[in-house]
Amino acid sequence: MDTLVSLCVGLGLAAACGFRVFLPLALMSWSAKIGMVDPSESFAWVSSWPAVVAFSTACVAEVAGYYIPWVDHALDTVATPAAIVAGSLVAVSQFGQLDPMLGWSAGIIGGGGLAGAVQSLTVLTRAGSTATTAGLGNPVVATAENGAAATVATASIISPIAVGALLLLVAYLVIRRVIIRRRARAAVAALA
Repeated sequence: MDTLVSLCVGLGLAAACGFRVFLPLALMSWSAKIGMVDPSESFAWVSSWPAVVAFSTACVAEVAGYYIPWVDHALDTVATPAAIVAGSLVAVSQFGQLDPMLGWSAGIIGGGGLAGAVQSLTVLTRAGSTATTAGLGNPVVATAENGAAATVATASIISPIAVGALLLLVAYLVIRRVIIRRRARAAVAALA
């Protein structure tokens, strides 16, 4: 059961990294400091005061940066690869009970992939907001993304099994939608 909880915490935090890179890292660091999260031995440094201060400072700067016009787009450019790296690291930090090779592989593929997928959706949302509102709607998008990152990261720490179940449900719905679209396209192509 501990392994399942660790997987859910790691993947939930990775998904939150797709919304904001440093907010989940800061929450994980604080949670490790007070004993709510138990990172693997090689990530014990996450609960150190220098890590807590660094992640918290970076979190505040990142959240504030998304409210400044044009800085938000620059942050999106940097945040996409950073989210993948952060998602991989937070996932691996929680996969301590797994064999190291399996833990790193699962963290990079599952955590990094999940963070990258969520980050891609946020980039598309921000681009749509910029195109339709000339950037005036971007603070609303930033607020929603900040809330989503905080909610998913906090829920991952407090109720990891529920977050894991939600992630599975979302994955099922996305895969189902892709399959339905492909079948519809194939049916249309067959009729033509």
